[in-house]
Amino acid sequence: MSQLNRVFNDKASLVLRAMLENPEREWVVRDFVNELSLGRGWVASVMAALRQKGFLKGKARGRAAGSFLRNPRELVQEWTHHYRMEHNPVQVYYTSDTHILPRLKAVLQKVGQEQSYALTLHSGANLITHHVQDPNLYVYLSAAHYSSLVSNLRLALGLKELKQGGNVYFFRPSYRFSIFPGIQKIAGYPVVSNLQLYLDLFHFPARGREHAEYLDRILKEKGQSFA
Repeated sequence: MSQLNRVFNDKASLVLRAMLENPEREWVVRDFVNELSLGRGWVASVMAALRQKGFLKGKARGRAAGSFLRNPRELVQEWTHHYRMEHNPVQVYYTSDTHILPRLKAVLQKVGQEQSYALTLHSGANLITHHVQDPNLYVYLSAAHYSSLVSNLRLALGLKELKQGGNVYFFRPSYRFSIFPGIQKIAGYPVVSNLQLYLDLFHFPARGREHAEYLDRILKEKGQSFA
């Protein structure tokens, strides 16, 4: 794995997500150690890689040491070159129920797993943009309990497994540590962060790039960041 690829992996992305959420903040290694419980050496290597690639400005050492993002948008665009939604394993099922989402929420609440799922792709972004009509449901399920969650939901919701296709997508997140800490609540449902929505949509074949760019525009109009 190249040094730059390593910057965009699951654990390292915790550093990127924090910096993108607070793009004007000055950061030092101990901030990530204290706030994210990451190892000092690991954080230092991530920061060094970001600095080497020109994503950071500021002094790396000394009493005046501190790092700022040079260009947050450039960093996000670079990230899109290293990430695809296809990195997340998925199981696909079919339902004829057009109101499956409230039922899914109720099932997970009943078993105390309401924090183990999050909407993504068009399912999540449409709660912000109302831009793309898509009958499919796209959901991340906690990697730690993925198999049992899928089994329980399939049984409780009467989901069918077809030979090909379907309209309910359960993704097992490749970013197993960094996706769920950034969850936001919209219209009563957990949705991945704006940054993750953008990354997931960007290369998604079904109008993903269009929706990612529209989401970006809507967030700018609201004065919100990518994280």
